[in-house]
Amino acid sequence: MCGIFGAVSLTDRPLSHERLLPQMAAALHHRGPDSSRLFRTHRCAVGANRLRIVDRTASADQPFSTPDGRIWLACNGEIYNSSDLRDRYRGYPFRSRSDIEVVLPAYAALGLDVFRELDGMFAIALWNEATETLVLARDRAGEKPLFYARIDDELWFAQEMQALLLHPKLARDVDHVAISQYLTLGFPLEPRTAFKNIRRVEAGTALVASTSGLCVHRYWNPVALVRHSPSVRPDEAPQRVEELRKLIEGAVQRQLTADTDVGVFMSGGLDSCLIATIAARAAGRDRIASFTARFDAESYDEGAHAAACSARVGTRHLSVPCGNEHLLRALRNVSSRLAEPIADPAILPTYLLAETARQHVRVVLAGEGADELFGGYPTYLGHNLAERIAVVPRSVRRGVTRLVNALPVSPRKVGLEFLLKRFVRGMDLPWPERHVNWFGTGGGALACPGAMTGWIGQFLDGCRELGSQRGPMALDYLSYLRDGLLVKIDRATMLHSIEARAPYLDTALTEFAFGVPPELKVHGATTKWILKQAAATWIPRAQLARRKRGLSVPMAGWINNELAGPVGQLLSPGRLNRHGLMDSAVAQQMLGEHRARKFDHSRALWAAIMLQLWLERWQPSLAADSPFGVVEFVPGRRVCAEIWPHASNTATLDATQAQ
Repeated sequence: MCGIFGAVSLTDRPLSHERLLPQMAAALHHRGPDSSRLFRTHRCAVGANRLRIVDRTASADQPFSTPDGRIWLACNGEIYNSSDLRDRYRGYPFRSRSDIEVVLPAYAALGLDVFRELDGMFAIALWNEATETLVLARDRAGEKPLFYARIDDELWFAQEMQALLLHPKLARDVDHVAISQYLTLGFPLEPRTAFKNIRRVEAGTALVASTSGLCVHRYWNPVALVRHSPSVRPDEAPQRVEELRKLIEGAVQRQLTADTDVGVFMSGGLDSCLIATIAARAAGRDRIASFTARFDAESYDEGAHAAACSARVGTRHLSVPCGNEHLLRALRNVSSRLAEPIADPAILPTYLLAETARQHVRVVLAGEGADELFGGYPTYLGHNLAERIAVVPRSVRRGVTRLVNALPVSPRKVGLEFLLKRFVRGMDLPWPERHVNWFGTGGGALACPGAMTGWIGQFLDGCRELGSQRGPMALDYLSYLRDGLLVKIDRATMLHSIEARAPYLDTALTEFAFGVPPELKVHGATTKWILKQAAATWIPRAQLARRKRGLSVPMAGWINNELAGPVGQLLSPGRLNRHGLMDSAVAQQMLGEHRARKFDHSRALWAAIMLQLWLERWQPSLAADSPFGVVEFVPGRRVCAEIWPHASNTATLDATQAQ
């Protein structure tokens, strides 16, 4: 696990601003605190800060190079099939036991096709001296981030945007389309970021940079997999369930590989308890640590259920306090240290979980991906219901809508009132637009009137043909999971120098899931049917029947109570009109309805709040003075020293120091 960074000249001229490279290393120190090395030629630089997980000796520190010094490699992530690749290239003179080094002989033999052979999570930078090309690649699901910016005739890259923002010639212009996406969905869609001049390497692709320019090589197309998945006869279901059991067990066991202790982020739900059960069986009783968030509000807390699972399977269990004071401390750190607005409030308890976990382990397994691959969200049931009641007369549906909207707002995390209001808001729309209405923030109207909205149709068209059963899950995999959930867990864990792995995103398991027909995922009123059938081998039936709750925070109450004053200032017309990114009239209407308990707008308002905090910290020219100095919501401008300490331990290599 590493934090990688660097630059390449797209001309024959040498790199400029090389003095920034040690500063970039320092900006990414939290992603790899154990070592820092930098390779340079006159046209290219590739650096890596390392978090030592597999082969914790210095011989495995990156960047790696081939013996002749012609190919250099830096990688953040884990290659789970590294032992198979090591056997395939057993004649290669490996210098370490690292799972990453196997990429070098594989790339030398296969070129860009190497990425099809890798099972893992990764962000990779490869410099090929012979062809003078830089290759930047990301894993299939997008577990590991990689950003880049073209500045004059150079391409600069890093795993977090604050490292790129060090460049004095990088303009910090806001991408208005990305902001519209963020306010509507809760995140910008790749390759966009909130900064117009910073882009993301897309998941499942390799970006090739040379003097000829930039080109994208796509090696993974999940929509095509879903489109061509075969149908299954009902009598084949038991066979599919058994196959799924073996795939899950194999995925968890592969991802336990580490030369350090491993833990599990555990809620009381199916996904994480299944991982913990298999991990504990494989590693032995009391060998796996489990970490659970404990909330003050009962409707948010699953601590008792997680503790029961831990006692049953035999993990070393720790409860992590996530009361309001803890969550607000997490908010101060997250909003000041990450150069991107993140609307998912679950990043706050995840940050606290990682903070505690880092005292005990360096690797945690998490349940990301299970809901998108196996049909776990209530929205999938909603699509089935909406199509069934489409035959009901419109006048009746309108009457039901009026009755539902008159229901008082529930203080619970996801109460029946919230679900019903979401349902009636989208039930008459075509399924793609309905899905955006349901899983988005509800804040699309917050985008300033001049913002481009054409992206919505383009976003939906790729999955529209898949239909209302397969399509929503594919959309969620390609957006909510990739651009939301995986961003959340990567940033929250890496701020504490801890590696998070997602066994459900194992390549073979993912390909299997894409081939499972939707009726085996959402079966009647049961979500994740096939996963629950497979899990019944290890998990008690009572736990399988529990309603999905998810990880969140009481932001609806915060907006009206603990943070009422600061939120009112942040979303005031004067502040919003200054930068023109949000419609101040819509914001005031939403805030008024929320505080009057007419409608729960907390998701949309929280996205706006986090956007404003991002502006206060990273775009001061567009924001007024922060109101949070009074309540110590965010630190003062001293954060620069905290984020970017001096990187005095950065070692520099050149092409003559390949080994």
